[in-house]
Amino acid sequence: MAFFSNGANRRNVSATATAAPVNAAPAALDSAHAGDIVGALGTIGQHDTHQGRTRGQRLRMLLAIMGPGLIVMVGDNDAGGVATYAQAGQNYGMALLWTLLLLIPVLYVNQEMVVRLGAVAGVGHAKLIFSRFGKFWGAFSIGDLFIVNALTLVTEFIGVSMALGYFGLPKPISVPLAAVLLFAVVAGGSFRRWERFLFGLIAVNIVMFPLAFLVHPSVGDTAKGLVPSFPGGLNSTLLLLIVAIVGTTVAPWQLFFQQSNIVDKRITPQWIRYERWDLRIGIVVVMAGATAIMAAAAFGLAGSDAIGNFTDAGAVAHSLSDNMGHTVGALFAILLLDASLIGANAVGLATTYTLGDTLGRRHSLHWKISEAPMFYVGYALLLAVAGAISFSPDNVLGLLTQGVQALAGVLLPSATVFLVLLCNDKAVLGPWVNTTRQNVIAGIIVWALVLLSLALTAATFFPDMSTRTLEIGFGAGVFIGMLGGVGIAYARHRSLREQTEQTARELGGLDPDQVEELDATRLSRAERKAILEHDRDAWRTPALETLERPAFSPLRMAGMLALRGYLLVAVALVGVKVVQAITG
Repeated sequence: MAFFSNGANRRNVSATATAAPVNAAPAALDSAHAGDIVGALGTIGQHDTHQGRTRGQRLRMLLAIMGPGLIVMVGDNDAGGVATYAQAGQNYGMALLWTLLLLIPVLYVNQEMVVRLGAVAGVGHAKLIFSRFGKFWGAFSIGDLFIVNALTLVTEFIGVSMALGYFGLPKPISVPLAAVLLFAVVAGGSFRRWERFLFGLIAVNIVMFPLAFLVHPSVGDTAKGLVPSFPGGLNSTLLLLIVAIVGTTVAPWQLFFQQSNIVDKRITPQWIRYERWDLRIGIVVVMAGATAIMAAAAFGLAGSDAIGNFTDAGAVAHSLSDNMGHTVGALFAILLLDASLIGANAVGLATTYTLGDTLGRRHSLHWKISEAPMFYVGYALLLAVAGAISFSPDNVLGLLTQGVQALAGVLLPSATVFLVLLCNDKAVLGPWVNTTRQNVIAGIIVWALVLLSLALTAATFFPDMSTRTLEIGFGAGVFIGMLGGVGIAYARHRSLREQTEQTARELGGLDPDQVEELDATRLSRAERKAILEHDRDAWRTPALETLERPAFSPLRMAGMLALRGYLLVAVALVGVKVVQAITG
């Protein structure tokens, strides 16, 4: 469906709205990132505007823009996600459903920030980190991403082999077949064709509804799962699974993929409100899918010997077939296959988008292979290496899946910190920087993730630690976080006050309180909002090389180094936990 293509359609609407030219961001690296928005469900001209449109026209605009948010969220339920949610259901019933509920604001807050960064800056996440924080921090951030993405891609091929293995197709055929299909779709030189293929895969997710219905779920048991609890008490095994749920639901690759995909789709600031709706729709879909998978394992395997004995997603499909019939097992396998293909596509692109961003080479789905060889060769090599690793022994692969998700959860605080710093960088986002409320929520999210990984570290070091001790530790962590929040708020207040005092001196020795009063009453709230919206629609990030790099204060530098050092230890402990599980 074309929305505003050249010709009659555009002439028909010219009377209802005045086009406002929106140029490519000066910061943009790839010339393919400027032009019309060409989506799976429509086209919006580069100089079209949303102002003065009818409700039907705005809906068609939303359909044309829809894609990055929906794809990144559905890609969130990849092979590792299916395995992790199924493990939660098989081993703990619906008792961990509350974790998904708590992750909804985390998903929206994190991904909404990259929506603004992508649309306003016009460059990928990696480029912003290198440009604003330097090579040292850029190398750490990108190194984390490449390692986790490579391992995540292995889990996607594991999912493909397990899903097709359920239908009798052996791994030596299924894995190469999936790799060739994934490369063919990406290498077509057409963003629209790629997005339509992904939308086709997303449509397959509709099988989650009959899957959930056929296992006869209990509404009462499902509702009980919304109340936070720790079945069997807090221990390293349960904490590892909770961290894995966090890591598979809010993974670092999602930040890099969505920002780059927004840039590649040529979405500019005036379309941010539409992209936010794209994101919200995606969150609804991913949460419905995660709940259906957890319910399928919890209720579909109830009363069988499989309860409490999760091994891998492929075994879940076979167990569902034995316990509930072939149809239920087949639907689960189809969902696993679909999730693996979407996840592999998105994770692979997140990596090669980042590679192009970092090296300053062409990295767009609008280019053909001959026009952006490094982008496509890098994608092909990534598929080949991950596919080869997926032929490792099954017992290792099953534990690798959970370990990768836990690793992503442990590294998420670091990725979120960089994200929050970028979204407070006025030189980059101008009027689009975070509000105080957004920073408070983001701060709570980062600290909660740090506390969760600290608990996992403590439980791994001291496996006999009691539930009560861990609860006390969480309570102490919350108290420390509140003190830190008060300290940050006070420091911010002092900084604003100093700026006001400086302004008062420049105005001839006025009372600072008078300056604050003038600033507060000069414009009404509606006038301020109107000015802000006007400034936002016109703002684009200047060329990054023209911006002065922000300096870290000694306190911030110490905090960043401490976080990085701790995360290195936490990553090593996740590896220890996985090795312990493999060796028994």
